[in-house]
Amino acid sequence: MTKIVSPQVAFSGLLAQVKQIAPEIVNQNGQFLNLLEARWQETGTPRPVTSPIDGTRLGALPMLDHATAQRAVVFAKREASSWAAVELDERRAQVQKCLSLLRTHAELIGKLLIWEIGKTYKAGFTDIDRAIEGVHWYVDNIEGLLSSRTPLGLVSNIASWNYPMSVLLHAVLVQALCGNAVIAKTPTDGGFISLSLVFALARRCGLPVTLVSGSGGELSEVLVRHPAIDCLSFVGGRYNGRVIADALAQNQKRYILEMEGVNTYGLWDFSDWNRLADHLQKGYDYGKQRCTAYVRFVVERRLFPQFLETYAQVVRGLPVGNPTLVDHVDDALPNLAFGPVIHSAQARDLDRLYTNALATGATPIYEGQLDSQLFLPGQDTTAYRAPRALVNLPRQSELYYKEPFGPLDSIVLVDRVDELVGEMNVSNGSLVATLASDDVAWATRTAQEVRAFKVGINALRSRGDRDEVFGGLGESWKGAFVGGALLVESVTQGSTPIRGNFPEQLRLAAPLGLG
Repeated sequence: MTKIVSPQVAFSGLLAQVKQIAPEIVNQNGQFLNLLEARWQETGTPRPVTSPIDGTRLGALPMLDHATAQRAVVFAKREASSWAAVELDERRAQVQKCLSLLRTHAELIGKLLIWEIGKTYKAGFTDIDRAIEGVHWYVDNIEGLLSSRTPLGLVSNIASWNYPMSVLLHAVLVQALCGNAVIAKTPTDGGFISLSLVFALARRCGLPVTLVSGSGGELSEVLVRHPAIDCLSFVGGRYNGRVIADALAQNQKRYILEMEGVNTYGLWDFSDWNRLADHLQKGYDYGKQRCTAYVRFVVERRLFPQFLETYAQVVRGLPVGNPTLVDHVDDALPNLAFGPVIHSAQARDLDRLYTNALATGATPIYEGQLDSQLFLPGQDTTAYRAPRALVNLPRQSELYYKEPFGPLDSIVLVDRVDELVGEMNVSNGSLVATLASDDVAWATRTAQEVRAFKVGINALRSRGDRDEVFGGLGESWKGAFVGGALLVESVTQGSTPIRGNFPEQLRLAAPLGLG
């Protein structure tokens, strides 16, 4: 039988649903618009967007210029004062109404994420579900979390494309719940249609949200440095994060900057190989295109034969293919581990890192191959890459200090505990790390030397944002910490200082409650 895209996830049908639910996000010619000054307007300079699935054209990003983005910021700032005056009960009711609409359309949003950023059927639903459930927790607990704190004003959001719902939308709704007006930039690499839909729903519920598209060169100056911006929430690379931190410190602005780092899994005196197999399989979620993906394994040398056997067995069983061939999340064939990376340019960059590592002396230990049965006949597969792994990576290899953001692992062998700790800390700060050992007491002590914000003992760690602090050591985080009450505190001000690794001048900036 000829393979076809499942009718349930065919893009033309999904796009028709979007336009029926939120016709305001496009003009009469079908061009997508920006949400600014409380209405959908401005097509800007349309930039074609294609799907990583097979190169299908999805639409065009309505790229704004600097002057138009400035209009958006000025208006959003005016909205901030009126929204802050709205009683908490009313703000909470409007956010609850938005969550109800999101639940109604969660299936559509999850399917859109397949086409826009290459999520599998299951991963797309997980992203929107986590956003809804996460914000619901804040709605239920907001009175105690806020106490006597007051809104900052206008919060700007710049985030990466990989989790547009559970990271970007989640942050926006919590910020609005706390009494702030919010402006967000759509990630240029993917997610603008699903984000346009959810922002349209939020706006209908009376939430003061603005959504703009544009290049970093045109919009960053406005969304970061404009005097009307009171706080910036940023998720992205270290280079841009450092530049932003310097600019905001000079302007006395609040900021939350989450940046990349090499997340590491260390093994010492370890024998629970079934547990490792489970961790390896889970770790390949979304093809390791996550800020908390484990891409570096530091292994006690004597454990390497068993590690390699376990690793190869797991990755050999990870199907990589076209997510649109799946009719339902529970279908057995194909039960994909992941689909494409975000675009063919990222796939080529993974190839470049791999080639560079080989040229500098690394040894390949696994190089997976794509299975043609998991794709449509003749489809574009340039954005797909099977898992690959290298051992003995030299320090002159670019990959040694770099997060690849894709299915490319490196394994480092060590003979001493101090070597293990040193190799786990190569990026001077990461978001998560794990120490796997039969000696839990040793692992718990050693974890204190690992420069990661969350360290698991025989357990994987994830971003999360409620149970504990996220943010802290090293170069992967700058500014306010988040997690439960800390997330609320990061976008409000009060008489007590907030937690964060700010420069001294920001710690003393009492008028903004920076502590």
